[in-house]
This record gives sequence, structure tokens and C-alpha cells, in this order.
Amino acid sequence: MTIAGVSIVLLLGIVNLILVVFQVSTGKKWVKVHFAWHRRLGLLLLFTALIHAVLAYLSR
Repeated sequence: MTIAGVSIVLLLGIVNLILVVFQVSTGKKWVKVHFAWHRRLGLLLLFTALIHAVLAYLSR
């Protein structure tokens, strides 16, 4: 499963890494954001991580 020659699993892994870094930095108050953004992006992280895991499992 690829998009323009790049694996979808790899792309989702990079997105997950960015979301995790954002979640940690807002949770530690290094970056100030409204709590609603922290919560919404946490849910986005959950869904992208689930999709990433399922696709990785199916592609092996």
C-alpha cells in the first residue's frame, strides 16, 4: 500500500510521531494551547495509531 511510491504505514508513523511530540510538549506546558486542542489532537492520535497498527498488521 503506497501513495506516490511511499508506504502509507510509514506516512502514518511519521504523523503519529509528530502528534506524540505535540501531545508531550503541550502536556508539559512547553507549548501553550487551549485544552480543547490538546484533547482533539489526542483523539486524532488514537485513531491514526489504530489505523497505522491495522495497516501494518495487514501488510506483513
